Order: sequence, then structure tokens, then C-alpha cells
Amino acid sequence: MHSETITPADDTWQAQALCAQTGPDFFFPEPGSSVRDAKRICAMCELRPACLDYALTNDERFGVWGGLSEKERLALRRTAR
Repeated sequence: MHSETITPADDTWQAQALCAQTGPDFFFPEPGSSVRDAKRICAMCELRPACLDYALTNDERFGVWGGLSEKERLALRRTAR
């Protein structure tokens, strides 16, 4: 699930990501809401690996990052141990 990537030293990649062009509503939905639309956008984004790496490195606990929900990132962290 997690692919190798080189993450830029700064966060300028975030401005180029597709999510920056759509707004946060898809990526930080209300509890119980679907994350399907966010994942669909992430699947088309070439910066998805850098985004996921950023989320895992910075322990992002909310929203969809790199195409994964909070629960999916938590499961990935647990299996990586």
C-alpha cells in the first residue's frame, strides 16, 4: 500500500496536489460521512505517495491523506511495527 517516495524537504508539494484545488470538505468530512470522493481525487494525484509519507511522518490523525483514511493509516502504522 505504501510506496517508496522521495518527499521534498519543504511542503511546497502541497500547493501542487489535487486536494489543494478542491478544498478541504472532501478530505476532512463530518464523522460518519463517506471518504469515497476524497479517495477518488487522491487516486488521480501524482503527489499521493509524498502526501501519504507526510501524513505518516507527521502522525496526521484526521482526514484523508495519500488516499488513506485515519483508520487505514493507523492500520498501516500497526503493521509496519
